[in-house]
Amino acid sequence: MPTPRIVRKRAEMRDLIVTNRALGRRIGFIPTMGSLHLGHTSLIDRAASECDDVVTSIFVNPIQFGPNEDYEKYPRDLHADVHLLSQHGVRWVFAPDVQEMFPPGDSTRVEVSGPAKPYEGTLRPSHFSGVATIVLRLLQSAPAHNIYFGAKDWQQILVIRQMVRDLGIDIEVVTCPTVRDQDGLAMSSRNAYLSATERKRALVIYSSLRQAEKLWCSGVAINRIEQELKKMLSAQEIQIEYADIVDAKSLLKMHKNNPNASVIILIACRVGSTRLIDNLLLPSQTLSSC
Repeated sequence: MPTPRIVRKRAEMRDLIVTNRALGRRIGFIPTMGSLHLGHTSLIDRAASECDDVVTSIFVNPIQFGPNEDYEKYPRDLHADVHLLSQHGVRWVFAPDVQEMFPPGDSTRVEVSGPAKPYEGTLRPSHFSGVATIVLRLLQSAPAHNIYFGAKDWQQILVIRQMVRDLGIDIEVVTCPTVRDQDGLAMSSRNAYLSATERKRALVIYSSLRQAEKLWCSGVAINRIEQELKKMLSAQEIQIEYADIVDAKSLLKMHKNNPNASVIILIACRVGSTRLIDNLLLPSQTLSSC
């Protein structure tokens, strides 16, 4: 497959997309911060199956990182990323520098509320404003038909969907399943921070989710499921930030099963100094689903 074209300027990227849309080509867009893995390529492959052309952005967004987070050490290897993308049929790689996306004097941010308020919004107050701002600017630069996200970032997807609705952005937000290693650990660029011992401990995140699912299907009360979930995580010296069963659309805490609600378990925790998130959508509590 040909090497994708690297585009550095917003205006050039937009012109390429607009020109190809005018030719009747359907465009799929996958925004990333680089350090690509199989989770990213699964999104790319989904986009390639649904669209004529695929554009991937690689941009480590400084305004979604809070104080003392890992912006400076976040893994960056554009050459390796482009090589990987060339194997998956990506046509364009949009790789602007910080000054291109946030020119000197830049002062405008997207204010977000609703699904952005709880959980990550409480723990990382400026995070989703930074995410929404960069996604909006990326969509202005690459006005595709579809944008693809992995389900691991569940709350982020809700925030982006809300922004797209509220601002009337003409794009379809596509959610794809979380991709996991064979041992069950959800794919994440931050997994590279884990030592061998920490990675082994981190496997309890997925096993605790699956155990919680079994308890859910057995009709165990939600507060008891959450207690068991946290007990399993704590036994492996995992520092829990949250491990809750919530409504998958509103993110409101669930206290008892509502058969009309979509329900998800959300986890954020630290394994050593590495922060990881994961989730699992729960089936309806019926014999056919569980």
